[in-house]
Order: sequence, then structure tokens, then C-alpha cells
Amino acid sequence: MLPNAGVYYFPWEINSSIPEGETLRTFGRLSCYDLARSEAILSAQHSAAQHRVCVDTRLVEPFEAQLGSLYMVLGEAEHREGENPVIKARILTCVEGMNVPLLEQAVQEQRKYFSERQQRMGTDTS
Repeated sequence: MLPNAGVYYFPWEINSSIPEGETLRTFGRLSCYDLARSEAILSAQHSAAQHRVCVDTRLVEPFEAQLGSLYMVLGEAEHREGENPVIKARILTCVEGMNVPLLEQAVQEQRKYFSERQQRMGTDTS
């Protein structure tokens, strides 16, 4: 059986309310990579705040870390005590040059579509 495709989360939406094991996708600039700990930090700016997402890279190593480049990650949320979830990466891809505002708009449109489809399905069954 194939794993779930993953729901898009913006980096500023990743917090402890995401269920353990939830498959998700997000993006950010690679600001730190520690090969010894198999851990990467993706950063993203939203409004005036800087948001950081911790990524466990054990399943995708070795990879050529390009600090400062834009990355997209697909993986599962793993909770660690006292921290925001860590994403256990299945795929970690450099997407430098991607139009981030356009991606954000596409994610919003996808969410709107899924919400409308869910509402239609709810009214069809009642």
C-alpha cells in the first residue's frame, strides 16, 4: 500500500496540534544542517515572524545540503517532548527558484476546493 500524499502545511502552521504520524508537506530555506545528528532546520518568514521547522533527515541521506536554498519536504510528524513536531522526511528536495507566493496561493486554492467539495458531499448525502 502506498503512503498518503501529504497535506500541505505552511511552516507557520506546524505546531503540536498536528497528529503524530500525520503525513505532511511543507517548505522553507535550509538554514542549518547537522549531519552528525541527521537534522535540518528549514526557515520561513511570515508577517514579521521567522518560523523554523525541524526535519529528521535519516531516511534521505546522503543529500547535498545547500544552505540558504529553498527545500520542500514530505514526511510524517513526530512529536518530541517540549518541541513542535519534527518532520521525519521521506523526500527532501531542493526547489530553489520556485515561486513561493504562487505556491502559497495554490495551496489556498486547493484548500478552498477541498472544503467546497466536502460541503457538496455533505449536502448530497443528507
